[in-house]
Amino acid sequence: MPMRWPDSPAAAAAARADLAACRALLRGGSRSFQMASLLLPKRVARPAAALYAFCRLADDAIDGTEPGMGAGGAREAALAGLQARLHAAYAGRPAALPADRAFALVVAQHGIPRALPEALLEGLAWDAAGRRYPSLAALEDYAARVAGAVGAMMALLMGARGGEALARASDLGVAMQLTNIARDIGEDARAGRLYLPLDWLREAGLAPEAFLAAPAFQPGLGTVVARLLRRADWLYARAEAGIALLPADCRPGIAAARLLYAEIGRQVERQGLDSVAARAVVPARRKAALLLRSAALALRAAPAPAAPPLAANRFLLRASAAEALPPEAPLPGAFDIPARLARVLHLFERLERRDRAHRPAGFEGLSDGLSDPARAG
Repeated sequence: MPMRWPDSPAAAAAARADLAACRALLRGGSRSFQMASLLLPKRVARPAAALYAFCRLADDAIDGTEPGMGAGGAREAALAGLQARLHAAYAGRPAALPADRAFALVVAQHGIPRALPEALLEGLAWDAAGRRYPSLAALEDYAARVAGAVGAMMALLMGARGGEALARASDLGVAMQLTNIARDIGEDARAGRLYLPLDWLREAGLAPEAFLAAPAFQPGLGTVVARLLRRADWLYARAEAGIALLPADCRPGIAAARLLYAEIGRQVERQGLDSVAARAVVPARRKAALLLRSAALALRAAPAPAAPPLAANRFLLRASAAEALPPEAPLPGAFDIPARLARVLHLFERLERRDRAHRPAGFEGLSDGLSDPARAG
């Protein structure tokens, strides 16, 4: 039976505590996602934190399994456990964990089809199996599962349930994932992972196994990274056209996410497309400037001609159209964009001061965000 917001004061307080625990996990995770979420109205930011927490813990359940003896069996057990937790959440009997309880409430209240988080778990299963991707189309099939599905779930949280809005939200998720892949090539290779299209690598004269054995940057790899970033930019442009289809109070946060993540690609380019020797991190000052631009982007958002969905995302749109229920979220209220921008910019100033205070002498020229451990931005 679908769950509803608790009626009793004690149960409602417990539900609020679960959501607070999810927000704490968000603060300790992706800095870029956190900043963008601060620009979302509370009616969206709070349930979004629950989605983030469940997805993050699911990812950690797979990534946290150390390689070595028995790792394959441990990963299979972790995936089976995640499937059981997902089933329990949709059955209204979530595991006794804050993220699971909050997730169960959110998916019920906002009519999120089970097929969307199931797609995410399928992508994690591909990770656990060490799957490689022979072509861009195969890579986008993966990105649709681990990120396009999250984009669709976020759109449903906002109450944007039309096919075009969901298609553009899924585009944004895939674009972000391609950006992450371009940024994390060295980190992934040293962990034995390779996400780049194998046909692109061979066209550039690179042997995948040889690269994994001794990860090092070379011009051919830069060509592959540039191609991947161009594809991400094409998807970011498509996603930008969907901002006008969102409720007005949600547009600044999504515009910020679009600009902040695309800037990671620009930072990779500034490093000569070498994401093997160093991981690209956008400086705090640059992020602050992009937040100001995101407000202008949100204000000038206008409908664009409909575009066909990305082939890899079509199954997400079919599932959303077939199963999504009307949301129970309240209608948008007043939303003070300048006040929220001021709050986020103040937070950036604090982070920048902290980074400068902890930066060793002689490192003044380095990026303000080098200490950020989060893989997601």
